[in-house]
Amino acid sequence: MRRKPQKKSPCLLLLLVLLLGCRPAVPDRVVIVSSLPRTGPARRTSEAIVRGIRLAIDEAGGRAGPFRVEYLDLDNASVAAGRWTSEGEAANARRAVHDPDVVAVIGTLNSAAARVSLPILNYADLLMVSPANTAVGLTKPGLGLPGEPTIYRPSGRLNYVRVIPADDVQGALAADWAFGRGLRRVCVIDDGGVYGRGVASLFADRCRQRGMAVLLHESIDPQAAEFRSFVAAIAAADPDLVYFGGSTQSKGGPLARDLAAAGSEAVLLVPDGCLNQAFIDAAGPAAVEGRCFATFGGPAPDRPTARGAAFAFAYGQRYGSLPEPAAFCGYEAAGVVLRAISVAGTRDRRAIAAAALAITDFDGVLGRWSVDENGDTTRRALSVSVVRDGRFVHEETIPATGMGGRQGGG
Repeated sequence: MRRKPQKKSPCLLLLLVLLLGCRPAVPDRVVIVSSLPRTGPARRTSEAIVRGIRLAIDEAGGRAGPFRVEYLDLDNASVAAGRWTSEGEAANARRAVHDPDVVAVIGTLNSAAARVSLPILNYADLLMVSPANTAVGLTKPGLGLPGEPTIYRPSGRLNYVRVIPADDVQGALAADWAFGRGLRRVCVIDDGGVYGRGVASLFADRCRQRGMAVLLHESIDPQAAEFRSFVAAIAAADPDLVYFGGSTQSKGGPLARDLAAAGSEAVLLVPDGCLNQAFIDAAGPAAVEGRCFATFGGPAPDRPTARGAAFAFAYGQRYGSLPEPAAFCGYEAAGVVLRAISVAGTRDRRAIAAAALAITDFDGVLGRWSVDENGDTTRRALSVSVVRDGRFVHEETIPATGMGGRQGGG
């Protein structure tokens, strides 16, 4: 006679769940987590970042100081939304906080997503290193929204570092570049997001300071399929330059396509969120050939530093393609995390965050730089690339003068 399987009591099941959810830390292991949109239109950019992270960890032999390093690639996007969500980002942050082996988070791609996870991670003193965030309010007092960046630091301590310059650098230097080119009449467009609106507004402010005429500043709807009626007013204004604050994911490519179709002969200037092949493909190479320029807070991908060239070669060997800017940034962010863990020599989260914030003279693929008092890179130069033969190629580098910050060279 078969015995019926005994049912486990609800109390026993609850105990098992609690025990599994509170497993002890592994003494010789640390985990690095990334939180990026791995679903939807930003997937290609996120994949480049993840590839850079993996390459940095592998080149370090999978170790940082006395610890074995494991990497966990988390998705903050949903299929239903087709993009990152606040719920997804918050869930990833809480998962990282509650795992005793996690000592650092690499993310986010979107500045608005960082607003969600930063306070959660800050409470736990968990280091966050961003390869992509540029919104000024995340780090710089007096330049963002009321209460920024204090609202992201509920513990009163800093735990956030980013490897590329914030938008007060990119926006201002982009306007200086336009002024130097003799462009005086500008139309400014943004995607209405934290990143796009922020960098566009800073660009427009600098243009006015320079005495340039800002003919209009409007936001597009990134959900729109085309922008023909929108760009008609821009073409009628006859600007010398059109600046778009946004990314490939927020329809930078289709906007460029429709501007060209409307007969606009203005120079098109875009920020680093559009510095990728996907932008050119979406616009149609003919629409942007020779007239579209993109800025980036680091060396142009086709003019890397010596360390950047070595990285590009290793990346090509492994993945069979040249790295886009996002890959350089992912590699750099992982390098910062690995160095912080090694210097701290402990799994203590506060010690690792403090080590990252104290970094000086970091010789990375983006140049030689230090971390300033706000958690920002001291690197201030901006590279400008132009579309030629259907791809972005280096045009020139704009050095920043008199912009302050602790000097780290490069």
